[in-house]
Amino acid sequence: MEIHVVGLGVKAQAVLCQDVQRLLASLSAHDKILGSARQLETLGEIAYQAQSHTLPKLADLADCIEHWQQQGVEKLVVLASGDALHYGIGAWLGRFVDQNPALDTIRYYANVSSVQEACHRLGLSLQDAQVVSLHGRPLFSLRRYLQPNRNLLLLTDQFSQPQHIAKELLQAGLDDSQIQVCEALGYDEEKVTAYSAKELAELAHEFNPLNVVVVITSHQDSLYPSTPGIAESRFVTDKGHGKGMITKREVRLAILSYMALDAKDVVWDIGAGCGGVSVELAYWQEKATVYGIEHHPERLACLEENRQRFGVMQNLHIIAGRAPQALVDLPLPNKVFIGGSDGTLEDMMNQVWRLLPVGGRLVVSAVTETSRCQVMSFMTSRDLAQDAEDDALQIAISKCERLAGQRVFRPSLPVNLYQFIKNKALNNEPEHNSIKETLS
Repeated sequence: MEIHVVGLGVKAQAVLCQDVQRLLASLSAHDKILGSARQLETLGEIAYQAQSHTLPKLADLADCIEHWQQQGVEKLVVLASGDALHYGIGAWLGRFVDQNPALDTIRYYANVSSVQEACHRLGLSLQDAQVVSLHGRPLFSLRRYLQPNRNLLLLTDQFSQPQHIAKELLQAGLDDSQIQVCEALGYDEEKVTAYSAKELAELAHEFNPLNVVVVITSHQDSLYPSTPGIAESRFVTDKGHGKGMITKREVRLAILSYMALDAKDVVWDIGAGCGGVSVELAYWQEKATVYGIEHHPERLACLEENRQRFGVMQNLHIIAGRAPQALVDLPLPNKVFIGGSDGTLEDMMNQVWRLLPVGGRLVVSAVTETSRCQVMSFMTSRDLAQDAEDDALQIAISKCERLAGQRVFRPSLPVNLYQFIKNKALNNEPEHNSIKETLS
């Protein structure tokens, strides 16, 4: 079966290239066209023989495609609003075809997206803006993008309508930001209206659900950081803002450097506490997947609140439980940070080390003499096995405070950080380690 993914543009009546017109004309009565009711309506003036179906939920789509393939359907046309490969269904279909060799081919047909159309209405260069999809995503995920002096193009749904977005800007401290709502682009009822964030937040108006929201953030200071090293006071902790189980900013910066996150990295933060490290890792590399493992109930609640506060719900996953038992169902990591181990640090390091691939990183923090001795023992094992490049540093921080009306520097306990980069597989180590076998 061939799959054809057709972008419809943003017009009330689809404007299709000759290749798509020929494709539709070639369809038999046994072939299928999938789309939403609105998308199917845009083909109203185009003749074709294929059977039209409302696009099912993605959870059911795979079964439908397999069923039609067994029935002998030769061509399946899937309609997409605008550009199918820009926050559209095209990427999902591409992955599905890659995983199903029995499918013959997939072909994409480009068209203008609502984002492009909005840029042209407003004279905004697309390369100077960032596109953020809130469609089917939590509104809180917008927060990671709310920094000063940014151009944001937002794809919305019923939970991220213009007033919701304006209230998020106010909460961020960016109340002077400008918002332009582009409604029903390409339709007779098209409308483009400009507001300030303050004005829109208080507006009692129902917008057309088919909209793109363009935000020009103000130059005001934002609650959400533009550079690494989030102040402790910004985090919710189990002992008041910035005073509980939270890694100090200066230490966190060194951890971020050691972890060196890239896109597609899978990270375990073992003993995540209230989430200082997990949140920053997820915040600065949105294409990495971070798992924060914590068992303490109060810290777990803070971790979840910080996850929402900084808008990292998409790529920070909270795992409630103790390591190693809580790790067995997780994807294999290629980078691990151990910030807490409940006295089993050396065992935990050895178990994690066996799971890491060549090139994987293990970063460990140690404050007590007991934990330092356990890390040094592990380091000695690595020297004997000659399977790691290692690095270590001690961070001693003194912060300026007032004492009896005078400024003094009050020292904190030194923190030791250790980094291990795996440079070869262990003896008799299988090519693909099983988490359950390794951690048992």
